[in-house]
Amino acid sequence: KECKKRAAEIFDEALFKTPPPRDDCPICFLRLPLIESETQNKSCCGKTICTGCLYADMIARRSAEEICPFCRTPAPTSNEEEFERIKKRVEVGDVIAMYSLGCRYRRGGGVPQDSNKALELWHRAVKLGCARSHSNIGLAYFNGEGVEEDKTKAKYHWELGAMGGSVASRHNLGVFELDTGNMNRAMKHFMISSGFGDDDSLKGIQNGFSDGHVSKDEFEKALRAHKESKDEMQSDQRDEVRRWQSLNSQS
Repeated sequence: KECKKRAAEIFDEALFKTPPPRDDCPICFLRLPLIESETQNKSCCGKTICTGCLYADMIARRSAEEICPFCRTPAPTSNEEEFERIKKRVEVGDVIAMYSLGCRYRRGGGVPQDSNKALELWHRAVKLGCARSHSNIGLAYFNGEGVEEDKTKAKYHWELGAMGGSVASRHNLGVFELDTGNMNRAMKHFMISSGFGDDDSLKGIQNGFSDGHVSKDEFEKALRAHKESKDEMQSDQRDEVRRWQSLNSQS
């Protein structure tokens, strides 16, 4: 019993340790946004670039033609061309390309929908250190998409993803613990993921504060960490893209 208890303590030390920082945009060197729609993984060079830099590059060139700001390769002219580029990135071991192609197969984006193919790519990616893929594998097990529903395996993959720095995995763990009544563990996860700028995790802490599970000092600490993380991801170019996207969605 003592061995099991110590093993659980060692695991929790690793699980709740501050994870590695998120990557920066290779153009503006600001922390990449959490929202995937605010970044693009370029199939030409494999770099993940914020949409603010993509926008700024087009403005600087006074052209609507999309060219990679990093390697200056023109954007693919068809889904087929982009698919072939991503496949080549996968063949050379690009884990983000594996993750992205898996997402395409999951939703049927330009390729036939295939949950098994998506899982195959994500499993390849996690073996090479892609924490984000653990998040999607966990969701597949949680919802029974392409695999038999298994909440234990879902939690296992989210734990691995969280330790690798996946904010989505960390938040999902918080929700999982919340749903199973483990309030203390849930708030610990939310404290970490909100510190990376996750809005939903901050709402979880706010609810925990209202229900008496989070102290005033802890809530204030979470608010400060969340704001600092948001500030690290902020730029005028990114704000301009958000305004443009907002206007387009209303028209």
